[in-house]
Amino acid sequence: MEFELSEEQALLRDTVRSALTNAYDVEKLRAVTDTDLGWSRDVWRSLAEIGILGLVFREEDGGMGAGPEELSVVMTEIGASLAPEPLLGSVVVPGSLVARTADDTTRSEIVDGLSSGARLLAFAHNENRDRWPHAAVLTDGAATTATDGTITGVKTLVDHGDVADTFVVSAREADGTVGLYLVPADADGVTVTPYRTHDRRRGAQVEFTGTPGTRLGEGDASQAITEVEIAAQSALCAEAVGAMSRALDLTTEYLKARKQFGVPLSTFQALSHRAADMYVQVELARSMSTYLTASLADGDYDPITASRAKLQICRSGRHVGQEAIQMHGGIGMTAEYPVGHYASRLTAISHTLGDADAHLAKLTGSVAEWKMVTVG
Repeated sequence: MEFELSEEQALLRDTVRSALTNAYDVEKLRAVTDTDLGWSRDVWRSLAEIGILGLVFREEDGGMGAGPEELSVVMTEIGASLAPEPLLGSVVVPGSLVARTADDTTRSEIVDGLSSGARLLAFAHNENRDRWPHAAVLTDGAATTATDGTITGVKTLVDHGDVADTFVVSAREADGTVGLYLVPADADGVTVTPYRTHDRRRGAQVEFTGTPGTRLGEGDASQAITEVEIAAQSALCAEAVGAMSRALDLTTEYLKARKQFGVPLSTFQALSHRAADMYVQVELARSMSTYLTASLADGDYDPITASRAKLQICRSGRHVGQEAIQMHGGIGMTAEYPVGHYASRLTAISHTLGDADAHLAKLTGSVAEWKMVTVG
């Protein structure tokens, strides 16, 4: 993997940045996220028109055939703009599961709908007893089961499950196999309870009561779920880097413009040092995000690599978010100024698929498996 963007990747970045910058400033963002939908269908259509919604799917399925590097570029711009459109939750994650497990006809039909923006999916996977990295469905403690093609159970924290027309549901079958099922949102026995999150996004709790579903593929889907979750972590890392970078930019701009005792705040050495520390944290996060993206590009879906990256992202995000608010003073706490929104989004990313403590525990638990490096 090259550390500098290729010409095509730079063009992709500039195209997405232009589309999102034109669509959102903090006032427009607040207005859109205050609606019942929580995002803009006009922006969604524009993302479909420039090929972003079909970015990660194979060309033979109607997508763009891009890899993790290109998705990282897009997610970084989404993080920088705080765009609330559900690219990850409604397209990338459930669509990738379908692409990995469905037959050719089903895969082509769904990918075509996702790429055009006509369909919205959601991955119904998390349950009440889950705590990353232990998912009840994957550890034989599932409350959601599938019997003779019908699903019963409750899924919590379903990202943008409030707008999905179809759910991709994980369930444990009678023989212990984990299966993935396609379930229409309007199917019998489906109850969707929407909610809002502190970072102005949307989710839902979804209950299935004897609901008929269509099995995706054959065999156990555990490996596909694990790999897609790691890919989702990588995408969230890239989004966090974009949010951190923008929070740093806002902070340095404020320090240069705001005056105290007749001089800019940037002339105070203590504040300059704190801003420098923020920069270091952003670059550490960027490096680890690049490391994880490069691993995925090589086909290596190692959960330890993902935990290393996410641990740094969580630590950097907390530091940058808090410092950005502190150095802005009172204005940093207001809803009318963007810094607080970046801090909120960074907190939400940290808690999604495991926070810093969970990933640190994962890494410390694997120390015994590491090999000793010897010289000579």
